Amino acid sequence: MTETTQRFNWRATAGRLILLTVGTLIGAAAVNLFFEPYSIAPSGVSGLAVILNYWIGTPIGLVILLGNIPIQLLALRTLGGWKVVARTVYVVALYALAIDLTAPLFPQQGITEDRLLAALFGGILGGIAGGLIYRAGGTFGGTSTLARILQKRLGTPLNNTYLYTDTAVVLLAGVIFGWEGALYAIVAIFVDGTLADYVLDGPSTIRTATVITDHPDTVAQAVIAQLGRGVTLWQGTGMYTGLPRAVLFVTVLRPQVGELRALVFAADPQAFIVIGQGHTAYGEGFSPPARGRV
Repeated sequence: MTETTQRFNWRATAGRLILLTVGTLIGAAAVNLFFEPYSIAPSGVSGLAVILNYWIGTPIGLVILLGNIPIQLLALRTLGGWKVVARTVYVVALYALAIDLTAPLFPQQGITEDRLLAALFGGILGGIAGGLIYRAGGTFGGTSTLARILQKRLGTPLNNTYLYTDTAVVLLAGVIFGWEGALYAIVAIFVDGTLADYVLDGPSTIRTATVITDHPDTVAQAVIAQLGRGVTLWQGTGMYTGLPRAVLFVTVLRPQVGELRALVFAADPQAFIVIGQGHTAYGEGFSPPARGRV
């Protein structure tokens, strides 16, 4: 391994550690500033910890830490050892400590009288925190780790596990905080997930188009000449007619969708177009490949 590669690895590791730390501290602030003062349960083990804190007064961070111990031990055996769970263990430990140690630094009654605002901004901070941690290859542990274990052992889709655990937290919040509290928990969980995806994947800046046409050369040349975008040709078969059909695939920027549609129908009024949504594209004409990013 060259000295340059070694420097690169250290830089990447440091970058990941910074993202993990910043994301974890933001997540702890979301709990202490918005979730705990207003009795709003976020998702997963954190939500359970907030509920138990309200119900019997247990420290939130301690419950998060204790709740994660059996899950992470199971992950060690199931998911492939310390390399897989090391970042999550770091996040969980720092998250638990930060919540309990920094709680006195935050206003005990919160910063707003509007519980809905607390749910919204708690979800925003939680989503930003989760997105940063996911970008660095870690998680908040708890149900995130449990979902991966169940996926590997039982083939259970990740989304199903999140749905079941989040539903359980919401129902428990309804029993302890009242059903209005359950509604606020749903708001916080939804905003959290939306912001986490946004931070992880970035804004949706591109659209993908699948064009089925009998005039592929005319359509492709119009797109290449007018939009400056590459076009890929596939040969397909119409299953209803049994006739061969040309399928074109092209990626454009979001503002170019209208112009693309006009060009396609000008070249072939009988064309069929499906527009899909993407977050970003890497390669010629779009974002450069992400070399060296954490």
